[in-house]
Amino acid sequence: MKIDKKIIKELSDYLKEFNLTEIEITEKDTKIKVSKNNVSINTQPQVVSSTSTSANVDTAPLQNVKSGTEITSPIIGTAYHAPEPGAKKFIEIGKKIKKGDTVMIVEAMKTMNHVPSTADGTVKEICVEDGQPVEFGQTIIILE
Repeated sequence: MKIDKKIIKELSDYLKEFNLTEIEITEKDTKIKVSKNNVSINTQPQVVSSTSTSANVDTAPLQNVKSGTEITSPIIGTAYHAPEPGAKKFIEIGKKIKKGDTVMIVEAMKTMNHVPSTADGTVKEICVEDGQPVEFGQTIIILE
């Protein structure tokens, strides 16, 4: 398979221009994903090949290595900790939650999307502030 370097360069430019951390394009059986840390090309669901480019390598050391079960945002939008302003928050640090419990709401295009927990556990860390924009796949909470 021949990879068009122009597409990778264009996606890398979009990362900088729109201040994104990750962008992905899929055509037929080829998926190209570019992030600030690496470029991944996936031609089959189980086989992933990664290549770093000097244009978009983040050389800062990894800080705050997260341990535990991460719950991530399923969509891009604005995260809210409660169903409405002034209401009781869905989660708090130390609270035990079960798989399927709503942990947050992510608003996208005036639609309130409930984010369910993907595992049972105790809330160890809340990674986003109330009203903060979130990206697809961004960790929003960590469970123990």
